[in-house]
Amino acid sequence: MGLFSFIKNAGAKIGIGKSTAEEAAEKRAEAAAANKKAEASLKETIGDLGLEVKNLNISIDGEKATVTGKAADQTTKEKVVLVVGNVEGIAQVDDQMDVEHKEPEAQFHTVESGDTLSKIAKKFYGNAMKYPVIFEANKPMLKDPDKIYPGQMLRIPNLD
Repeated sequence: MGLFSFIKNAGAKIGIGKSTAEEAAEKRAEAAAANKKAEASLKETIGDLGLEVKNLNISIDGEKATVTGKAADQTTKEKVVLVVGNVEGIAQVDDQMDVEHKEPEAQFHTVESGDTLSKIAKKFYGNAMKYPVIFEANKPMLKDPDKIYPGQMLRIPNLD
């Protein structure tokens, strides 16, 4: 007998399976829908935290989120970046926001195992008792100074 050739996309559909292209298109559509849901959820969270950004837009592509809009000040801008970046699945945040009132930028610190706000304050300020400055700078994302976790990124504001 031998090898017979057929038109792959013609004939009865009996559930043999989808083509690789169909599966890839479905996965892209599912990912896009999940990204839209995550984008909407992040915008809602930012609003719930009282962080106001005019024309806020968040777009997610894989592990990268891009944030645009106009924040009132540098603090708000940095907090929005932290809200977006401290979400599971987001590895990078492309901050394209503008700021109405320019201020010096804060430093950032990624929490490591064993870190406490006091330990971080000692590292950046030379005084462990300055931990409330870091706690206040990360409100409302932080609700308790003892509730930080490895991998979390924190704002470390400049002391005036």
